[in-house]
Amino acid sequence: MNYTMERSKIQCLYDACNLIFTQEEPPTYQKIQWLKNFLDTMEAIDVGIDEFNINGSLPKWAKSSSIEVCDGLICGQGVSEITYIHIYECNFFSIGVFCFPAGAKLPLHDHPGMTVLTKLLYGSVYVKGYDWIKVEKSNNYKTVGLAAKAVDGIIRAPSEATILFPRSGGNIHSFTALTPCAILDVLSPPYSEELGRPSTYFSEIFVTSLCGYAILEERDLPDDLVVTGAPYLGPRLVTSDEFA
Repeated sequence: MNYTMERSKIQCLYDACNLIFTQEEPPTYQKIQWLKNFLDTMEAIDVGIDEFNINGSLPKWAKSSSIEVCDGLICGQGVSEITYIHIYECNFFSIGVFCFPAGAKLPLHDHPGMTVLTKLLYGSVYVKGYDWIKVEKSNNYKTVGLAAKAVDGIIRAPSEATILFPRSGGNIHSFTALTPCAILDVLSPPYSEELGRPSTYFSEIFVTSLCGYAILEERDLPDDLVVTGAPYLGPRLVTSDEFA
């Protein structure tokens, strides 16, 4: 690959994911932790988002005359609905950013068989997450079961990235934006209906006699959930796909 002298952070993130997640053996905890430590350094401007649209704070790549995006960076404070910025996806992992206006909520949803690394780029968000204790299919073939609360609290930027695993860390979670905010996600493997990894939403029934537990039941996609797409306006990403 023909890189410039200094690789962008998003390029480094892609290279690290490509190295870790495309091997035959599952990544070790140490490798996931190493990736998490790098994710800790990521900022909104690294993925083409300027939270306050302050041009004086733009990095070198955004000022380059060869990349005319200075006036085209997504202004984080101007997002009016949940917006997803698709950066990259292959069979092994995906990278993308969710931008939220204040008050927006992404309901309880799962990440079947996935390892997910999440970095809050700016703002504050309330996160609730569960892990299954016992899960089964109901008579109407919907997933239902007992889950234990793994996460319940507010995250404010700047903060460290978080990791959830297929069976721990809050694999079923929800986000409620307390302020305008953006969340960078790395999923491995990505969602796939064909391969049995659909995105499933859940409702919760609290068990008064079991503090910290709830019955989760699969629900239809919420009618009021709207997620729009936005183009990736960050530094150019050089991927192995270009050389296949």
